[in-house]
Amino acid sequence: MTPAINAVKKARVPYQMHEYSHDPAAASYGEEAAEALGQPLAQVFKTLLVEINGDNRKLAVAVVPVAGQLDLKAMAAALKAKKVAMANPVDAERATGYVVGGISPLGQKKRLPTVLDASAAQFATIFMSAGKRGLEIELAAADLCQVTGAVMASIGRL
Repeated sequence: MTPAINAVKKARVPYQMHEYSHDPAAASYGEEAAEALGQPLAQVFKTLLVEINGDNRKLAVAVVPVAGQLDLKAMAAALKAKKVAMANPVDAERATGYVVGGISPLGQKKRLPTVLDASAAQFATIFMSAGKRGLEIELAAADLCQVTGAVMASIGRL
């Protein structure tokens, strides 16, 4: 049981777990998950951490489709910050309690500001890491926002 699974159970939101055999040589964790689950890249989301205004102690979470990239300017605007930059992986792991490739927006050690890409609204459910490589959780975007306190904004780009 991962903290992500415990978070959705505690919140009593509907979810489904999907496990697959993770290949350590996979070039992209998100693309590997989408392929293993037979889901379109646009419906499988990756969790990225950014540092706000150059401060590696002020982090935020971006949840974007694996098909695209995070638009840093749009993320900064969503957070009402001057600028954001990708967080150092060590800082991301320390803040979330997860390892890179298994970082979930759910059940993190410390609740961080979270922004979900608005494209998630087009799907009944979306997929994201459940807290370890090879384990995905599927739930409604609205439920993800409820559990994490996330806001939706157009922060992804193809």
